[in-house]
Order: sequence, then C-alpha cells, then structure tokens
Amino acid sequence: MANKNPSPESPKLDKGKKPYKGKKLKVAMIGCGGNGQTHMEALKDMPEVEVVAGVDLNPAHLKTMKERWGLSALYSDWRKMLKEVKPDAVNVCTPNGMHCQPVVDACNAGCHAMTEKPMAMTPSQCQRMIDSARRNKVKLAVGFQYRYHPKTQFLVRARDEGQFGKIMFVKCLALRRRGIPNWGVFGQKKIQGGGPLIDIGVHVIEMAHYFMGSPKPIAASGNIWTYMGNKPGKVVSRWPGWDYKTYTVEDLAIGQIRFDNGAIMQIESSFAAHIEKDVLNFTAIGDKGGCSWDPPTIYTDRAGTMINSTPAFLKEIGWVPLFSLKLRNWVDACIKGTALEAPGEAGLTIQKILDGIYRSAAVGKEVSIS
Repeated sequence: MANKNPSPESPKLDKGKKPYKGKKLKVAMIGCGGNGQTHMEALKDMPEVEVVAGVDLNPAHLKTMKERWGLSALYSDWRKMLKEVKPDAVNVCTPNGMHCQPVVDACNAGCHAMTEKPMAMTPSQCQRMIDSARRNKVKLAVGFQYRYHPKTQFLVRARDEGQFGKIMFVKCLALRRRGIPNWGVFGQKKIQGGGPLIDIGVHVIEMAHYFMGSPKPIAASGNIWTYMGNKPGKVVSRWPGWDYKTYTVEDLAIGQIRFDNGAIMQIESSFAAHIEKDVLNFTAIGDKGGCSWDPPTIYTDRAGTMINSTPAFLKEIGWVPLFSLKLRNWVDACIKGTALEAPGEAGLTIQKILDGIYRSAAVGKEVSIS
C-alpha cells in the first residue's frame, strides 16, 4: 500500500532520535559482497538492528566484514552459523541460485528472512521458501526496493484515487545500450537463472505489477536472444572486458503477460541493445488516464482538455536510502508485526512472470501460468 501521507522531507532513518533501548533484532548477513555491503550501509543507521554474523564463500568478503564492520562471527557455512550464532533474522544477498536453501534453513531455525531479488530461480523454490516461513510463523520479505520509490508511490496514490480507471496495458523497459556486468556471475545461467530479464527487468516488472494492483498472471509469451555477451567486447563501454567465455544468458528478452483481469504487460529488457540511451521505466494506459514512471507524469483529460500532470515536488532518493526503505519495512515487520510491502507471495508472482517468459522462449509459443 502506498504511503497516503508522504513526508515532505527526504527519507531519514531515526537520526536525531533518542538512543534506542529496546530489544535489538540480531541479523546475520548471508552473502557479503557488493550487494551485501549496500545492505550493511542501510542497516547501520537502524538502532534496532545488530548485525551479528556474516556468511560468504569468498574470504575477501569476510575480510571486509571484519575490517570495515568489526564482525568476528564469520562463516563459510550458513548452517553452522545458524546453529552457533542463533540470529533472529537473516538477510540473504547471495547470487540467485543460492537464495532458496539458506532462507528455508533459516526459517526452519525460527529466523525471519529477507532475500534479494529475484526471490529464487524457480516458482517451486519460491513456494518452498513461503511454506517454510508460514510453517515456522516468521516473516519472509523480498528485496523489491523500487515499489518504495517516491515515483512509484506517487503513481500508486493516483491509482488509488481512481485517476487511471481500469488499467488495461503496461509496458516495462529495462534496457542498457552497453551494460553487460564485468563482475560477479551475472552471465552464468546455472547460477543466476537468466540475464537482463531476471536481473534488471525484474525491477521494472515488480514495481509495475505493484502499481497495477498485483493482478494474477495467467499466460506468458516471449523470446530471448544472445548475440553480444558471448563474444569479446570491441567497443568502448563503461564495463569492458566481461567474461564472454562463461556467458550463457540472454542479451535481450521480450515478453508479454496476460492477467486474469484482462490487462496486458509487455516487457523489454537488455544488457546490450542498440538504442539511444539506457532506459528504466514503465508506462501505463487506463480507460480514464495513463502515466509514465520516468519522468513521473499523469496523462488525462480535464476541463475538455488533454492534460499532462507532473509533480511540483517529489523526494530525491539515492541508492542506499532506497534500500533503507525496504529494509525498514522488513525490520518493522520482524519487531512490531506490521505488514510487509513485499512478502514472499509477491516474490512468487514475479517469479512466475519471469519463468513464464523463459519457458515460452524455450518452446516457441504462449504458455500458461498456474
């Protein structure tokens, strides 16, 4: 649900408040690389949170946790960590293929869990994670930060006011002109599950689906192409020298999703597209109005005139503060029992959309989504 009374100030995390004296949420980080470090930056300003352990297979990442954050409880095995440290919650920031089992094990140990996007590799893995959380009565959240973005919240409030009427069509764009990651394992399908669709496309899909009111997907069609990432880069770009020898994911994914309410979502996602510039955006058409996310604009008719409405002011928000919003929602849910904006069920629905497009591309025809 969008914040109906947005603060006129920039997001803050309890700075300037009296020292926190309540019970702290003891959090263990599973995955301490680049994404995990962004989470640490966001968590450091939450006095209710104490990061008590770090888990990673890479010794260099554990060294960072010790030297930068002063952690001594460092592990390469999350099961051993769960048994010895007994945290209240885990924050999983591993590659996609390692989201499911740590979450299942943590939930079975009575821990709340946050997992980065996408939720897992397959819908069946997502369901396992949800079942474990339900069975053990713990909170499970998915790291969908863009639904907390001021632009998204603005458009959701407008939707709630009825400014768009029935939303019929949404188009999602997550396109880079030349942005194949030259670090990590983003090009390895067996570890990541896919390429730009599952890595950057998921951001726009999740916030657009959230904006639509989270309708149920019933069918998917799509195609994928690999034409650049599996070859040496010969053009000057911001991330040169990617590992083309292990590159097994798509460069471009195109998909269409049909929903049970009759709405359609189209998706374009690429690491390397011959376009003017990078794009991260969604647009929508309803029977009373339409909109775009970037720039945030509402298109409608008023006083017998076609009107384009833009906010006079929206909060500027950086990358770490955006992570802070999603982590704040999770922490509050763990401590206070408040509602999650991105529960495991939301992650499962988005995973079904991603999975449907990949399955359709494999068989060459539309597939159903159960």
